Amino acid sequence: MTDVNDTAGPQGRSWPDLAGRLVPGGHVLAVRVYYEDTDFSGFVYHANFLRYMERSRSDYLRLLGVEQGALFEEAVKEVGAGFAFVVRHMDLDFRRPARIDDILEVHTHPAEVRGASLTLAQSVRRDGEVLVAAEVKVAFVAGERATRIPLALRKVMGADVGPA
Repeated sequence: MTDVNDTAGPQGRSWPDLAGRLVPGGHVLAVRVYYEDTDFSGFVYHANFLRYMERSRSDYLRLLGVEQGALFEEAVKEVGAGFAFVVRHMDLDFRRPARIDDILEVHTHPAEVRGASLTLAQSVRRDGEVLVAAEVKVAFVAGERATRIPLALRKVMGADVGPA
């Protein structure tokens, strides 16, 4: 587990909101839309919304104090080597476009935590308006089979179930 305020870079400078912030029941990450995120029409290319949501999921775990390295070590103790988190299912609803220079918020919260999977509800918003809504089911696998999620992660995610 890490200090949730430990966002200092290699030069020792602190970036307190670099990983977004925890909110009751979940996490919010701000993302600016750059030219590289857009397609020829000037709108955010649809696959980039997936990148924003992946960043938010990773930073949510980081702020909950779940270090990827420590989680890996604990999982090796519980299930052995050869495990991974995999996106099992993703349901997306693209409602409105985003454009260059928009400031977006990616909201993430656990909707369901089960033995070998967890479902996260995510939305990408601009000024409170939902542009993309998603439900992401993530499975924990070892040896190509679903395996119980490591205890530390189940505890952290299970204790945080609720709307963001």
